[in-house]
Amino acid sequence: MKKVKIAGRKVFPIGLGTWNMGERANQFEQEVEALRVGLDNGVQVIDTAEMYGNGNEEKLVAHAIKPYDREELFLISKVLPSNASKKQLPISLENSLKRLNTDYLDQYLLHWQGNIPIKETVEALEKVKSQGKIKSWGVSNLDVADLDKIMKLPYGINCGANQVRYNLGDRGIEFDLVPMMNKLEMPLIAYSPVARGDVLVPT
Repeated sequence: MKKVKIAGRKVFPIGLGTWNMGERANQFEQEVEALRVGLDNGVQVIDTAEMYGNGNEEKLVAHAIKPYDREELFLISKVLPSNASKKQLPISLENSLKRLNTDYLDQYLLHWQGNIPIKETVEALEKVKSQGKIKSWGVSNLDVADLDKIMKLPYGINCGANQVRYNLGDRGIEFDLVPMMNKLEMPLIAYSPVARGDVLVPT
């Protein structure tokens, strides 16, 4: 399968999301095994977030990836909008790094736009990037208007991805967001690409 480019790296195009994992102790080993099956079959990208399971899913990921070469993986985590300030974002990042048992993230995303000015969030992301704690940063759940605001910022061009819901039943982004991102050459990370296995395709 042809690899895709994100944040300057070529990776296997299918990644693993961890939403709703790490929340039930009796399923821990099963969920670890599920992640490892993916890794054993070429997956490099694993996506998680501080919000998922109140951090438990990041701990799950840390356990799952322990036998693997960290440099071969592409780890993504996300900061909550309420934690995306200059003061709090570095703290949230440090907590995520500790739970993931790693020194850096390959990409750190703003989970969605909140009340903290996007300019402040971008400046905070740029700072932790300059410190080597993240290799790249991006956003999630942002629409055309939100991305346009980011592109007008001094470091906006460094936005390395936008992660949005996209599947056969959710194709609205094809009208305006996808063309904009294509023009910017910004990678699109699709979450829920098969929904929950129950996609209804309009006829």
